Amino acid sequence: MPKDDRTRIIARRTPQSAAMVAAVRRAMAITPVLNRLTYDDGDEIRAVFSELVGYKVDDSFSLIPPFFTTGGENIRVGRNVFINQNCTLYDLGGIEIGDDVMIGPNVSLITSGHPVAPSQRREGVTAAPIIIGKNVWIAANVTVIGGVTIGGNSVVAAGSVVTRDVPPNTLVAGNPARAIRSIAEEPKTG
Repeated sequence: MPKDDRTRIIARRTPQSAAMVAAVRRAMAITPVLNRLTYDDGDEIRAVFSELVGYKVDDSFSLIPPFFTTGGENIRVGRNVFINQNCTLYDLGGIEIGDDVMIGPNVSLITSGHPVAPSQRREGVTAAPIIIGKNVWIAANVTVIGGVTIGGNSVVAAGSVVTRDVPPNTLVAGNPARAIRSIAEEPKTG
């Protein structure tokens, strides 16, 4: 997890860590309800997801269960967002998903971790936000870690691990993900 001014540490045995545990318990009660729904239950999926995140998502939001999260209340999704099946959003640091974003299957957005120093690893949790710009496509089996911003119109290729910010209009791939090329609007044929 990149360390910057957005990274915070939640120490064990504090009111903040107790709130984190309560959020996990709440999410663990709601996500099984969500995960029993089928593809054809779009309205109910939106209703349960809205309960999970704490606000009404747009009617254009689409999700295919199963879905997993640590809390849910730190997830913000725009309009016309699609989340494919088996995605994990660890949202302690906050996750913002812009309009028109497509998230492929088995994607993990992980905003939390632990200090690297062995003596500090069990002393708390680190958290930093993930921000996904408008019209981004995150392909299958991608992992994005906390502290990363993915610029608008970008594409993250399947299997990538995103550890650094992605500029707008960029195709990235690999582990760690690196810029492959700029994405320009292609002329329409026909």
